[in-house]
Amino acid sequence: MRSILPYLILLCAPAWAWAQDVYPSVDPKASYTTVEGEETDDASSGQQAPLVARFTANPSDVDGWTARYEWKIFREGDNKTPIVHRFEEDLEYTFAESGTFQIQLYATFVMGNDTIAFPEEGEANPFIVNISESKLLFPNAFSPNAEPDQFNDKLKPKEYQSIIDFKAAVFTRWGQKVYSWDNIEGDWDGRWNGRLVNDGVYFLVVNAKGADGKKYNIRKAITVITGYHKNDTNNGENQP
Repeated sequence: MRSILPYLILLCAPAWAWAQDVYPSVDPKASYTTVEGEETDDASSGQQAPLVARFTANPSDVDGWTARYEWKIFREGDNKTPIVHRFEEDLEYTFAESGTFQIQLYATFVMGNDTIAFPEEGEANPFIVNISESKLLFPNAFSPNAEPDQFNDKLKPKEYQSIIDFKAAVFTRWGQKVYSWDNIEGDWDGRWNGRLVNDGVYFLVVNAKGADGKKYNIRKAITVITGYHKNDTNNGENQP
């Protein structure tokens, strides 16, 4: 796990504190859940939105001290105006916009006239979160089978990232809706009323939004080729 080493300022420490040589401290840590449901402790390289983040202060030796925790999230290049400013020991936040972000914990411990602060001025070492710009691409065809062979069996995005809002529907050439879904990880298996549709051209309509604010209004023809298998040897003819 990635952590930030605590930097402490000890002001007017009493003699007993020096004798004990034990002072309050924090050990901030971060963990992230990706759109695929995987856990990671480093989001500094390009991640997809939405990315669920959990930041913990992990204080120690705070008995007798009054603690104050302050989390700030800044967009890279603007360290004066935080987009998030919360006063709590632990922070959970979902990153739904593209860009690079810095997350910094500030902690203060007070006992009487004595104050310990984290981090020391000039020693901040924030967590970094990088959310990629959006992307959404669909194929032109797919080949559902009565017995799926795990080869292009479903209509789904062939490439996507940082999509935070999504709706899709498939229509016949006469405008009749045969299927719809609203999860970017969803798909269409080529069935209508429990049966495979006939080969031919259908129409895909997608309305989506990326973490970077980009809107996708996709209208495209999709060719359905049932019965095609990955082991077919037809010199590539009819291959989706």
